[in-house]
Amino acid sequence: MMTMQLSDFNFDLPDELIARYPLEQRSASRLLHIDATGAYHDHQFTDIVDLLNEGDLLVLNDTKVMKARLKGKRESGGAVEVLVERMQDQFIAYCHIKASNSPKPETTLFIGKDAVPVTVKGRHENLYIVEFSQPILTVLDLYGQLPIPPYFNREAEDIDTERYQTVFNDPTKLASVAAPTASLHFDDALLKKLEQKGIQKTFVTLHVGAGTFLPVRTTDIENHIMHSEWCHVPSETVDLIQATKARGNKVISVGTTATRAVESAAQAHQGKLQAWTGDTQIFIYPGYKFCVVDRLITNFHLPESTLLMLVSALSNRENILKAYQHAVAEKYRFFSYGDAMLIDQAAV
Repeated sequence: MMTMQLSDFNFDLPDELIARYPLEQRSASRLLHIDATGAYHDHQFTDIVDLLNEGDLLVLNDTKVMKARLKGKRESGGAVEVLVERMQDQFIAYCHIKASNSPKPETTLFIGKDAVPVTVKGRHENLYIVEFSQPILTVLDLYGQLPIPPYFNREAEDIDTERYQTVFNDPTKLASVAAPTASLHFDDALLKKLEQKGIQKTFVTLHVGAGTFLPVRTTDIENHIMHSEWCHVPSETVDLIQATKARGNKVISVGTTATRAVESAAQAHQGKLQAWTGDTQIFIYPGYKFCVVDRLITNFHLPESTLLMLVSALSNRENILKAYQHAVAEKYRFFSYGDAMLIDQAAV
């Protein structure tokens, strides 16, 4: 059997369809529904209330995005950029560093207008271990910028402070460097309408890393090694998922991060969902058998990305690429601030 190639997940995307700013209203996006047969249907995102049933369950990621991008200088005056990927404790973080050349261990960098010193201690895999002289969250709050996606081709602006966060983010879970963007379509009014219809919601936490934007560099996709991200699936979420399935309702994950969290929790227990906390490197691509997720709300993803492979696993590659072709023709807006999809698991 031939393995899938990276080129199998390519498509042409005109640059003007990349949404670099959000719409005025969160829930004003369009929604493309792919049903279990692979047929697609055009909707508005607010139609999600009618497309879900009483007793269904939404699984949402309640992480919050850090102002993780820090501008600074070397002692020599050369510019550097530090992106905090993961905090190990109050003062130590694993970071990406952009500089004219790689900083050596014990190099001191100076962050922000007040030149707060941080010290590069060494490497952890492809990241730098950085020791801060002040609590990391304090430094981020004072000097950090939201790390908006690279394909926006712009600096973070005031509008991003609110709109690149979900309305239900948990401030105690401030640890992501990218938003769970499928959830950006939900505002309080829409969540209330879903609740009034009897559609439940529950939360998982997956702290999104910058690796979500990294390209796949292997021709054979099975050779790709996923980046690691921390996630937590609490027991109350597991109980709600099991009760939903027991009564014959659907579990709808909101976003690829929520999907990866619940499927990781199941994979950690031989396919049986249980509460779980840990680092996940789960790579979901066609051929994967879903243990938890029945339907997925998601945005439109980059060509040749692991996220496009994940959605192709739930429907199938041909269905997804046909729907994407339709979305391009109909000028749907792509990526983090773009329009949305509702994808049903393909009928066998």
